[in-house]
Amino acid sequence: MAAFWNEVRAAWVAFAWYEWVALVTGVVYVWLAARQLRSCWYWGILSCLLWAYADFFYYLLYLDAILQIFYVGMGIWGILQWSNSSTGQGIQIERIPWREHLKILVLIVPGSLFFGYFFDAYTPAAATYADAFTTIAAIVATWLTVKRKLENWWYWMVIDVVYIGITWSRGAYLYALLYLIYTFVAIFGWIAWKKQWMIQIKYSTAKDQ
Repeated sequence: MAAFWNEVRAAWVAFAWYEWVALVTGVVYVWLAARQLRSCWYWGILSCLLWAYADFFYYLLYLDAILQIFYVGMGIWGILQWSNSSTGQGIQIERIPWREHLKILVLIVPGSLFFGYFFDAYTPAAATYADAFTTIAAIVATWLTVKRKLENWWYWMVIDVVYIGITWSRGAYLYALLYLIYTFVAIFGWIAWKKQWMIQIKYSTAKDQ
């Protein structure tokens, strides 16, 4: 336990200012998304731009930097998709049929195995299969969030838990704590979005009568 807190303190001190801003804006993004506020995408874009800067110029993680730029594009799409209202009510929350989940798994599982094997065989990267899974699943989950699919929070919960395992195993305890926070926010997001979805169903039923 002492090693855990020592690592957290060391990471706390080592973080550059832009990493702290990226971390805080990332948490704000998830929290606002859980509350269905369109402004979440602005915070998400800022967070991803800062992480892309850190990845490219400090950590030399070029692929992750490219992924962050992809998220910026998704954020711009999210702004457009979530209408011109501050609450994003232009798009109603929808459920995903189980057959759609099967299609998503057909995309995620083979992709994770392929890229996991590739990076395991040809690069010195660690936790290749888990990292490949979280990357592909996060892209899918972001798309589901933009489309306001209720079950996006299921995917984020799984992704965050896997990230906790990855970062903990690498000794990155501060990041593990961050993903633990993300997990709880995802649970809140699921509860809040499901409540809104049920209100929509009741309103739609009453309107049809």
